[in-house]
Amino acid sequence: MATHRRPKQPSRARITVLTAAAATAVALSAQSGAWADPKPSLDDVKAQIDGLNTQQEAASEKYDGAKERGDQLRQQASQLQDQVARQQADVTQLQSGLAGVAADQYRSGGIDPSVQLMLNSNPTAYLDQASSMEQATTTQTEALKSLQSDQRKLDQEKQEAAATLAELDRSTQELNQAKADVQAKLAAAQKLMNSLSASDRASLQQADRASRDSARTDLSSLNLPPASGYAASAVATALSELGKSYVWGATGPNTFDCSGLMVFSYASAGVSLPRTSQEQASYGATVPSLAQAQPGDLVIYGPGAHHVGMYIGNGKVVHAPHTGDVVRIADATSIGTIQTIRRV
Repeated sequence: MATHRRPKQPSRARITVLTAAAATAVALSAQSGAWADPKPSLDDVKAQIDGLNTQQEAASEKYDGAKERGDQLRQQASQLQDQVARQQADVTQLQSGLAGVAADQYRSGGIDPSVQLMLNSNPTAYLDQASSMEQATTTQTEALKSLQSDQRKLDQEKQEAAATLAELDRSTQELNQAKADVQAKLAAAQKLMNSLSASDRASLQQADRASRDSARTDLSSLNLPPASGYAASAVATALSELGKSYVWGATGPNTFDCSGLMVFSYASAGVSLPRTSQEQASYGATVPSLAQAQPGDLVIYGPGAHHVGMYIGNGKVVHAPHTGDVVRIADATSIGTIQTIRRV
């Protein structure tokens, strides 16, 4: 006889767990739809590219500083190595002279005790012993003193050369890292550009061209105040470069980075500025506020002093903004937070 059993009902606890799981799944599904990032707008991509360009510019200033330091160290190391070579030749000549004396005496029947002492001891030990034993002639003692002095100088120059070469190695590593950082930011900006549709890329490129064209401002319309002294020459030079491309690490005459434009402009006035915006931030005298700025003053921007422009009057600066842009005039307060203003 067949028996019919009622299906086993799920427990209340199991129903509760399943219901909660289902509710969670629905909620997550709804949230995933809400969290899904929409395709970024052209303005969003432009803002991200501008941010990367600003970071790239900061990295390029680090590159400029590391390159300048590396060039100085390379020159210093070369000079030290030349000094070591000359000093080594002097020491070798003195040692050869003493050895010649010993050889002559040997051929004459034996080496004088004082000469033997010189050859068998270090210079300091010889002088100490020779003084007490009264074995050295004045000529021999002076020769050995000269050798001792030259040897000491040679050792010191070797140490200095080794330290300089080690610092040069560290500087080279910093240079390579800064260069890699610049290239990474540029690559990221290009990747964002490539993510745009063809029409959006065309729109962005058209906006960039219009921006470049607008950089060649009619200066007469700005009613700029006159500059004085060598600042007048620097301002005139900087304004003559309007529309030229920003290229990181460049100091003119056809392309510039931000600090390179300052170096180039003041060089026309016979003034040698430090290479980077960080160094320029401590050059010259402090100007308390923008209201007290004069044409030719350096306006330093942002954390880490990563950007610099030249004040030209009426609240405006001329500067080289970043990769993809050109030398242009801008409101001094529109670029970023002003860290310091310096009068050259």
